[in-house]
This record gives sequence, C-alpha cells and structure tokens, in this order.
Amino acid sequence: MSSEKKLTRLKKIIARLGSVLVAFSGGVDSVFLLKVASLVLPKDKILAATAHSATYPKEELLFSKKIAKALGIRHKVIQTYELENKRFVSNSFNRCYFCKKELFSRLKDIAKVKKLNFVVDASNVSDQRDFRPGNKAKKEGKIRSPLEEAGLTKEDIRILSKKLGLITWNKPTMACLASRIPYGIKISSNILARINKAEGFLRRLGFKEVRSRHYNGLCRIEVSRDDIPKLISKRSAIVGRLKRCGYNYITVDLEGYRTGSMNELLVEKKQ
Repeated sequence: MSSEKKLTRLKKIIARLGSVLVAFSGGVDSVFLLKVASLVLPKDKILAATAHSATYPKEELLFSKKIAKALGIRHKVIQTYELENKRFVSNSFNRCYFCKKELFSRLKDIAKVKKLNFVVDASNVSDQRDFRPGNKAKKEGKIRSPLEEAGLTKEDIRILSKKLGLITWNKPTMACLASRIPYGIKISSNILARINKAEGFLRRLGFKEVRSRHYNGLCRIEVSRDDIPKLISKRSAIVGRLKRCGYNYITVDLEGYRTGSMNELLVEKKQ
C-alpha cells in the first residue's frame, strides 16, 4: 500500500477517535501524528503532552514546545519521576515498562480531566522490529497507536512529513538517554548528564545520528558508517572532551549507529 493511502487511512482512524491526548516527544513520529490530528480534528479536541525528566535532553523539551506552538496545538509539560522508581533505576531488561507505566497512567488521568476520548502514542510498524517492553504498559492502559494501526513505517512517516512541510522529516531519531546504558548498570542522574554532555558535544561537531553508549569509565560511540572517517579525523578533540566528561576510554563502534544496539545481547542470550 502506498504511503498516501496509508495517510488516508490514518486520517479516518483519528477522525473516528473524536478527541485525543497525544504523547508528544517532538520526534519525527509524534510531530507527524500531531500534525495529521490537527488536519482532521478541531484544535480544542487535541492536547499534546510532553514528559520532562533527567532521561530526556532539555533541548528536546524546548523543541517540542516550539513545534506545538507552530502547529497551534495546546501543549502540556508534565514532570515524570523515573529515577524515584527503584525498578527503573535497577535497569533490568524490562526497564521501559516501568517508565511507560508511569507516563501512560499520568496521561490517562489528564485525558479524563480534559474530557478527551483517547490517549494516543506515535508507535509505528517499524518499531515492531525492536524489543519494546513498554508495549505491555501501552496495552494495559489501552493506549491507541494510530500510525501503527494505519500500517505506517518510519520511511512512510518521513516521506509524508516532507510532503506536509514538517521540518522534522529528516530529524535524527531520539530515544530516552537511559537506552545508552547496558542492562544491569544502575541508572543515575549523573550518568544521564554525562551521556547528554557527550552526545551534545558530538552533535555540535556535526554528527546527526549519534549515540554515546555508557559502560562506566568507557564510552562506545555510534555514528553512521559514512561518518566514521569524520569521527576518526576529529579524534583528538573528541577524546579530550569526553575524558573531561568523565570517561577513561573512548571507543568507536565499527558497525555504526543502529537502533536498539543494547538489545543485541538479549537476542544472543535467547539463542
């Protein structure tokens, strides 16, 4: 099915929902979802809600505010408290479940107060390829995923975002900073801040798709394969800055950036 036909299907799905609270991160998928919602529903029937905590870069929060304002959609920022949850901090393989459980519970309460029919998130078909314990919380909370229901992939969303004139059509993917920490290493605000500083520096050097995987005193950098030579050429500056961030050893992953690389060990264990 073409991306245009999937868009038509998406519009029908959202229209039938009547009113929605959109879990809004400001990323490619949630911006697209919010935009399409604004095309088929009255704006007083839409609320975008963004979670704010140490697990997300502050820049992403500021960006989400900017986009919601540009789209003319009501926007609410909520503080979440993952780091007060021992089960999240212990960083077991189902860490994301506890984060999403809190988030969706909060969003459902807000939707009820605001008299909005559904809480929707921006999960899509491409997300099914990765290990996502948060899906359990989504099912428990009866959260709808219109992009997935319409059969949209990440590629479809980028193509359609460009056609709709959204500046996010080629925005790099972003995920919770805790996803840079191997399962079993306890999550702390200090570690999250260190990761954020390292990635912020690498982005300022011109690396768009970048991850700084944290192994206590060791940092494993992932950038796109095409950018690896550029990364090596800036070796001295990168080593100096990341050591000041607190890392003793700085390494480069020669496989390059890939979504969910921390879950590869889980697959190996299952095999």
